[in-house]
Parts: sequence; structure tokens; C-alpha cells
Amino acid sequence: MKILFVINDAPYGTEKAFNAFRLASQILKDKPNAEVRIFLLADAVNCSLKNQITPQGYYNIERMIRWILSKGGKVKLCGTCSDARGLKELNLIDGVQMSNLAEFSEWTIDSDKVLTF
Repeated sequence: MKILFVINDAPYGTEKAFNAFRLASQILKDKPNAEVRIFLLADAVNCSLKNQITPQGYYNIERMIRWILSKGGKVKLCGTCSDARGLKELNLIDGVQMSNLAEFSEWTIDSDKVLTF
């Protein structure tokens, strides 16, 4: 099964991104053969930045993304959204890839389920 997570919110401030990454992680734990894809749009492009420092005991989106990538998940972000936020030269988490609307469309059409956060 191919599952696409579409995340629109910033990594911190609301818990939408956190809950999307939690669910993606749980799916990969429960169903290791599932294909988990995550596409970051709008302020969610900030989830892909390296060197996130959070208080002790607080969730860290970078660690969550690294774990998902280590289990075969894929994470891509919208290049147009990044450009609009002045983040053209991002220092991305290793394994996260810059993408575009055409690939987002392809992933959407090819997925069995699409979840939006």
C-alpha cells in the first residue's frame, strides 16, 4: 500500500506536522512493507531543515524524519514553497529531496491513500 502524507503546517507551533510524522512512523512500525511518502508544502518546508534544537523531552521533527527515512520512507518538499519563503538554499536533512508540483501530482495519483495535515 502506498500512503501519501501531505503536510502544510510549520514543524513547531501546532502539532499537525508532529502528528503526521507520528502516524507515518507508526505505519512503518506496524506495516514495514507499506510505502510511506511525505510531501511538505507551505510552512511545512521548514520541517526539512537540518540542526533543529528543541528542549530536552520535547519532540524533534528532524529526528522523526531521520527515523522515517531510515525505514524506507520518502520525504520531499515543494521547491516553489521554499523559494516563496526565501529558503532557496536550504540545508536539508540528508535524504530529504527538493521537488515540484509535477512530482506531487504523480505521487497523489499513484497513492492508495492521501492524508492531509
